[in-house]
Amino acid sequence: MNSPSIQCLNDLSRLREAPTLDQGTKDQLREELRLALTQFSWFTIGVMAPSADQALSSLRSLEASQQWTSLEVVETTTDVGPVFLKANQRGGTVRIRIEHGLGLGMLISGHGDDDAQPVTTWGPLPLDFFG
Repeated sequence: MNSPSIQCLNDLSRLREAPTLDQGTKDQLREELRLALTQFSWFTIGVMAPSADQALSSLRSLEASQQWTSLEVVETTTDVGPVFLKANQRGGTVRIRIEHGLGLGMLISGHGDDDAQPVTTWGPLPLDFFG
């Protein structure tokens, strides 16, 4: 899927896999996301990628772009194949496992300090969105 049908972050929520985005759309969505992230205290990140290295690279690009502290990888796989990476800022950890049948992309969920603030999820964003 190409980016002409993607005008805002909410347009991504109906997708199973991240679309290809042109630079202008990426820039627009990054600014929208930057503003949205300021409303939350902490985040969980899910990355669906063809390999553990690519998933971790996408996470590290996100962390660098947001000036977040790098999270600790506490569980990973040496197996070759598609993976799901789950990162949790509250716990400070990253877990990576082999997972077949997923699309490709990154999901970011914003959380508040208590249950009064609903969780909001953005994505799937392209794996190179922050690169």
